[in-house]
Amino acid sequence: MSRIGYKEIDLPEGVEVSQSGNVVTVKGPKGTLSREISPLITMTVDGNVVKFDRSKDDNRNRSLHGTTRANVNNMVEGVVNGYSKILKLVGVGYRAQLKGKTLVLTVGYSNPVEVEVPEGLEAKVPDNTTIEISGIDKELLGEFAAYVRSVRSPEPYKGKGIRYEGEHIIRKEGKTGK
Repeated sequence: MSRIGYKEIDLPEGVEVSQSGNVVTVKGPKGTLSREISPLITMTVDGNVVKFDRSKDDNRNRSLHGTTRANVNNMVEGVVNGYSKILKLVGVGYRAQLKGKTLVLTVGYSNPVEVEVPEGLEAKVPDNTTIEISGIDKELLGEFAAYVRSVRSPEPYKGKGIRYEGEHIIRKEGKTGK
C-alpha cells in the first residue's frame, strides 16, 4: 500500500500555497499554477508545510489521496525549478525549425508538419535534430511532448522517428532471405 499521500510537502522560500474551495493555487519565482482537487481530500497549510488527509479509507479515497499530493508537489517543484524534455529526430532528412511560436517538423511526409507551441511552454531548437521543451506545468509539458513525438513515432526496424532523449527503441530483425 502506498504511503505517498501522508508525506508532507516542505515549501521552499518564495513559494506560497493557497486554497479557495477546491482550487489550489501555487505561486513561486517562475510563475503561478492552479488546479482543482477532489473535495474528498482535505489540504491544510501550516507555515511551510502542506499536509493532506482523507475522510474515508475506501479505494477511491486512497487513490485520490496519493494522486492529489503528487500533483500539488509537482506544482510546487514546477514553480521553483521548472521542467524540461528533450526530443531527438532520427532519420535522414528529418529536421525541426522554430518560426515564432510554431514548431515546423520535416519528418518524411510530403509536407512539413506545423505544431503550435501552447501558452505556458517554451520550445527551443538548438540544432535541427533536437527539440527542447520547457515549462512550469508538468502535465502540459508531458502532453505536448507526447503529441510532438506522435507526429512520427519511432519505428522498430530502422529506428527512424521522433524519440525522447535517452529512450531505448526495441529493434526488430527485418526479413531474411533463403
